[in-house]
Amino acid sequence: MQPGVLLAASTLAAVLGMALLEDGVCRAPDGKNGSPGVPGRDGRPGQKGDMGEPGRPALSPSIKGSKGDAGEPGPPGKPGMRGPPGFPGLGGVPGVPGPPGQKGQAGDILGHPHPAFSASRLSPPRVDTTVVFDRIITNQENSYSPQTGQFTCRIPGLYYFAFQVVSSGDLCLSIARNGLGVASFCDNSRGLLQVNSGSSVLSLALGDQVSLTTNPAQGSSIYSGSEADSVFSGFLVSPEMA
Repeated sequence: MQPGVLLAASTLAAVLGMALLEDGVCRAPDGKNGSPGVPGRDGRPGQKGDMGEPGRPALSPSIKGSKGDAGEPGPPGKPGMRGPPGFPGLGGVPGVPGPPGQKGQAGDILGHPHPAFSASRLSPPRVDTTVVFDRIITNQENSYSPQTGQFTCRIPGLYYFAFQVVSSGDLCLSIARNGLGVASFCDNSRGLLQVNSGSSVLSLALGDQVSLTTNPAQGSSIYSGSEADSVFSGFLVSPEMA
């Protein structure tokens, strides 16, 4: 027998001798593990899984977490109700004087009434405090009454009043407006005839009354006789501008 044939036969016999007999079938022994293959492609998505167990309860409302970051500013809100007015502020700096106005027309002084009066005393002094000058010397516009001794204002404005009264003793006189003295004058003649005089400029409103009054507690010795006259006068200086 040729050597090559003998070698092949020996090898086959060895292999057959290593084979296992199982269920009447002859099996060869397992071979060695091969090298890892190339990774395969991803499989198709699986089916939806079952619902899981309920989670743990949330933290108690009394427990506060850490403060988060500030959010973005929101849109402007609606305007609120108007509040009460505040206290007046300090006065501003005076403005620049305006241009001079046009020259007015000349007034007609002759076209306006001019109340004026002057009266003297003839009758003896009365008991009341108002000194009555009953003899009219001048009475423009008939604003002075010789019965009451009062001048009644019919044209509001500035008026000038003056008196010269002869006294034979202590005498205190007042120019009164609506019964209230506004200018008082006193003198002591010590039994001799002397003149007590005074004057004042008053601002009168419509209906104001002006008279000359005495103060009996301080002296009211007004002379009444033919040797000297006591005179009370008044007139409008400037009417009130409309």
